[in-house]
Amino acid sequence: MKVTEYLKNTDKTHFSFEILPPLKGQSLTNLLEGITPLMEFNPPFIDVTYHREEYMYKKHANGLLEKISTRKRPGTVGICAAIMNKFKVDAVPHLLCGGFSKEETENALIDLYFIGVENVLALRGDAPKLEPNFVANKDGHQFASELVAQITGMNQGKYLHDETEIGFQTDFCIGVAGYPEKHFEAPSLNFDLKKLKAKIDAGATYIVTQMFFDNQKYFDFVEKVRAAGINVPIIPGLKPITTLSQMVNLPKMFFLDLPDDLMVELEKCKNNADVKEVGIEWAIQQSKELVKYGVPTLHYYTMSKADTTYKVAKEVF
Repeated sequence: MKVTEYLKNTDKTHFSFEILPPLKGQSLTNLLEGITPLMEFNPPFIDVTYHREEYMYKKHANGLLEKISTRKRPGTVGICAAIMNKFKVDAVPHLLCGGFSKEETENALIDLYFIGVENVLALRGDAPKLEPNFVANKDGHQFASELVAQITGMNQGKYLHDETEIGFQTDFCIGVAGYPEKHFEAPSLNFDLKKLKAKIDAGATYIVTQMFFDNQKYFDFVEKVRAAGINVPIIPGLKPITTLSQMVNLPKMFFLDLPDDLMVELEKCKNNADVKEVGIEWAIQQSKELVKYGVPTLHYYTMSKADTTYKVAKEVF
């Protein structure tokens, strides 16, 4: 079932969440066991992230360094199949521009459709960790709107190397990312909204936001998105703060602000246990206010650690 159909078929706020594939060499068992408690809240869908290659340098005996490409978190397609089989819910894999050619994207979409996946989240993705700027792969997509257009084309039976005029038509529901505090590369929020509009015009039918900690920024974002002529559902993304280091790392990595009221409480914390307690309570209050506002779904970034999200959801759903 499509994400947009879930959102239309009820007047209540859904619960959904995102997970990361395990690191290469780790078992899937722990991930699935972590998902199990969250099924209490009846998520209609679960997002599974996709990860591009990363680079590392291997030093040889002669002192020279060799640049090696590795994909540390493979397995997105297999995890989607496992989730759908075990929990009988829809899996929403992420698809990236970065690290993939158009041909690799097309093949991944065919694999996903054949195992019963009906929804995808189309993202540009980030530059590799050791690279300063995002650069598209050879024969890859530079912008998420281009990736959306490719998926839309497959929904219309258009393939890269058509042997027939119209091929087999997929039927993907396409989600995209939105940034209440704007994408860090965008020179202004209005410019960012134009990029978002391009993704919707290319065929995307819902938006999931970057995490935020100030609900007013989400409310303002929704108002501006609607004013820009975008009328698809906008799902808020949430993440409880759980460690002292996240007070610095989250704003730095995701280019977001922490509200003053939250910082006042966090600055009182002496250890990670204190931070986690504050973070959970803040997320509970955030969630309750968003439910009153009438959001279609509360979408939690779990980082594959279910306990914190469970405590929040227990108080909200």
